Amino acid sequence: MTHTITLLVNEMCQTGENPYFVGEENAVYWIDIPPGTLFRPDLDIPRGKLFRLDLESGRHTLIYHDVAIGGFTRQENGDLLLFRVHDIARLAPNGRVESLVPFHDQGAKRFNDVIADPQGRVFAGTIGQNNQSSGLYRVERDGTMELLFRGTGVSNGMGFSPDLSQFYWTDYTNSRIFRFNYERESGELSNRELWYQAAPENGQPDGLTVDTQGRIWSAHLGAGVLMCLSPEGREVGRVSMPVRRLTSCTFGGREMDTLFVTTGRQKGSSTPDGKSDGSQDGALFAVRVEARGRAEFASRILSG
Repeated sequence: MTHTITLLVNEMCQTGENPYFVGEENAVYWIDIPPGTLFRPDLDIPRGKLFRLDLESGRHTLIYHDVAIGGFTRQENGDLLLFRVHDIARLAPNGRVESLVPFHDQGAKRFNDVIADPQGRVFAGTIGQNNQSSGLYRVERDGTMELLFRGTGVSNGMGFSPDLSQFYWTDYTNSRIFRFNYERESGELSNRELWYQAAPENGQPDGLTVDTQGRIWSAHLGAGVLMCLSPEGREVGRVSMPVRRLTSCTFGGREMDTLFVTTGRQKGSSTPDGKSDGSQDGALFAVRVEARGRAEFASRILSG
């Protein structure tokens, strides 16, 4: 499998996550989730970060540094929808943040990966208080949330098949990816089936994206590989990365043939003063591959 790997930005992210390409801006956004986040609204909450990289100029900026974010989508009007510690909030292009929907789940520590569907809803996973209390929510356009299921410690990467008939969801805790039938008009998920089980030597599947051929590209944390899986769930290729803690990936670029890959830091990958020891852990990478993706869907939560 032919590919080219380029390091774009090294912000030494503790847990870089949620890469998101915006075509009309030719820009990539991503977040850094701080370690040890308690996600208790009554306690002091660590501050998360959200970055933007302009691919034309190569300049990257910190556009948000406040309450930690577990995941985000982009609204149809260009706002960013932040799934924060105890709420869902809107970040306007001028930097103004507005809380929209409160969130409280005794079984969850926080939101994790999220994805908008073709109708503007959002599927939002959580990280649980234990290995069974995490699950998946569906957020409707009016802001109401429905818990669809629990049964894992960490809900992770999601995606849609090219014909929008199927939905993929990652159970990180048990190193599995499930496939559901997806009904576009209602957002209903049905006929859950185990689609992929990662071998122990391949690490744990984290974030994922789907290419135009229906292949799933899954970032495997701990093994340092991007796994390319056929629509039948078989490995058909892999990309070995220069770091082990891969967290997520998304397609972008002018031809939509580049995977933007977020990573996290290994313990001991920085000096006592917080400076890098020279490793590439926590960096944002670009990987040119022989595949193309499509733009992510925009969310339309409480957008009028």
